[in-house]
Amino acid sequence: MKPNNLHSWQTRAQAQTELVLSRALPPETQSPEGLHEAMRYVTLGGGKRLRPLLVLAASELGAADEAAVAQAMAAVECIHVYSLVHDDMPAMDNDSLRRGKPTCHVQYGEAAALLAGDALQTLAFELLSRPTSLPGARQLRMLSTLAQASGSLGMAGGQAIDLANVGKAMNQAALEQMHSLKTGALIRAAVALGALSCPDVDDEGLARLDDYARKIGLAFQVIDDVLDCEADTATLGKTAGKDADADKPTYVKLMGLPQARAYAEALVAEAVAALAPFGEKAAHLRSLAEFITERKH
Repeated sequence: MKPNNLHSWQTRAQAQTELVLSRALPPETQSPEGLHEAMRYVTLGGGKRLRPLLVLAASELGAADEAAVAQAMAAVECIHVYSLVHDDMPAMDNDSLRRGKPTCHVQYGEAAALLAGDALQTLAFELLSRPTSLPGARQLRMLSTLAQASGSLGMAGGQAIDLANVGKAMNQAALEQMHSLKTGALIRAAVALGALSCPDVDDEGLARLDDYARKIGLAFQVIDDVLDCEADTATLGKTAGKDADADKPTYVKLMGLPQARAYAEALVAEAVAALAPFGEKAAHLRSLAEFITERKH
């Protein structure tokens, strides 16, 4: 796919995500107004929307249920945003900038940020439980997929390992295990949710897609570590150099900058190769994989 075609599709898909999220979130005029304002503040108007775009791209592989796709796009982004809100708080990463604007706890206070994150997390599962034309077992599998990716054996567990290893040396296997949970689990869930919204994508196809998603999830984190060293705060939309300042284990620290970037590019090449049996239906999944190593923020 030509770069301008990818950009056009991404722009449309991001706009679709924004619309779906705007409709899914309670209005600011609904009580409790302050909580709903904070939820909309952190969720709308920013971000790459990589996870909902992966849902949408994976849904192109079969005869997708449109309602299920929209609900999955919103649900996975709600989980992602809730994790950012909590990660930014003083007890965790203690950051003051996210997506180019003050973080939730800076803007609304710590109590409001905790509640906004909690409410976004539960909204995700409420969205996925809404009626669709999918078989009940398929929809239940979607709920289970997102729940497992979000909890102690997924994203939350990865964050716990990260916090426990500040200032400690980690080998490559341990670092990859941590990031397969912290970052990779939700990326894998996003791809799976999109495919599960297509009743005609079978278990063999789901397994191949999971291989793709595992590799791009790891590549995404490697590039995050690279950008934390290479890019400035204005470009990133969050504080640059923070991982190094906090003495966190990173791929750059482990491998060096050129080797880390080369490793990410190799992972993306392997991910793209896994998509071969899907042919042109996987064009957007291929392009999103390549976007991961080309991105600037």
